[in-house]
Amino acid sequence: MSQSHPSCPDCDRPDLLASRREFLKSAGTLAAVAAAGTPLWAHAEEPSSSPAPSPTGIPSSPPETIVKSLYESLSETQKQAVCFAWDHVESGRGLLRTRVSNNWHVTKPQINSDFFTADQRAMIRGVFEGIIQPEWHPRIDKQLKDDAGGFGEDQNIAIFGAPGEKFEFVMTGRHMTLRCDGNSTEHVAFGGPIFYGHAASGFNEKPTHPDNVFWPQALAANRVYEMLDGKQRAVALVDRLPREEDVAFHGPAGKFPGLPLADMTGDQRGLVQEVLQKLIEPYRQNDRDKAVACLKSQGGLDQCALAFYRQGDLGNDQVWDCWRLEGPAFVWYFRGAPHVHVWVNVADDPSVATNA
Repeated sequence: MSQSHPSCPDCDRPDLLASRREFLKSAGTLAAVAAAGTPLWAHAEEPSSSPAPSPTGIPSSPPETIVKSLYESLSETQKQAVCFAWDHVESGRGLLRTRVSNNWHVTKPQINSDFFTADQRAMIRGVFEGIIQPEWHPRIDKQLKDDAGGFGEDQNIAIFGAPGEKFEFVMTGRHMTLRCDGNSTEHVAFGGPIFYGHAASGFNEKPTHPDNVFWPQALAANRVYEMLDGKQRAVALVDRLPREEDVAFHGPAGKFPGLPLADMTGDQRGLVQEVLQKLIEPYRQNDRDKAVACLKSQGGLDQCALAFYRQGDLGNDQVWDCWRLEGPAFVWYFRGAPHVHVWVNVADDPSVATNA
């Protein structure tokens, strides 16, 4: 991908923008899943957070429980299409489970297709709702409506391994890579690298990013920049953007672009802490806690640097659309030009590889 101009190959496909039908929900299925109880995992830990109620009013199970029920409901034909060995490798793509991209399809069947039964579609939706905080459900639904015609219209799933052992559920599509693994994947937060984005008002968004559900994250980061003095700004502001997929870890000896947080005042670091909380806000508490724990294991925010980029400044208004918070095993790369793309990779071990 070109480093000189932010782009989104095959990302703004008009054929994906027309919604084909409303997502089918099955209250009976959700009730059955909720009654199924908690599965026993040989190599996975139960999430610590309590599940939130679903929009149907039926208490939902932890998403890992729903993945197990979904897996058990799949026919052999379905499993051949969407289930893989834990370490499945595809020619030219490497380890498929850890792949992340701005627009990709881990398997071919669309969620809202006849490939899945109505009950299975309801379970997939239940997994999604379990990963995302309830107050963020309508925001992510808006993003999916704007970018891909709605939930399930151009997203796909895969299950690696098998619930009861090591497993990972992966959901992909335009501006989405989400994971649910019951902490099967060692050392990493969110089950591995994830991606989110939004083109709320077309491929080339205006400088203010109207209606973009993720733009408030950038505004929070820009408040940090506003608190910096002239010398700090000179260090924090970087000319050229890294390539989009650049989320590999560089370890404690890495040279991170921008201003080290260790060179900030206490008030400034406090504001960065608020940015961090805003970044992890969309995700369930268990994933938030894991991300913070991973960061702390590598020295916390004091070992990170914050960079803002001149390249990609829409409207040349010095409200920086592109910025990056990075540490030894922590990358949160917000790239807001020509629309929002965000690449996330968080671990407690810098040697963890990324298959971007």
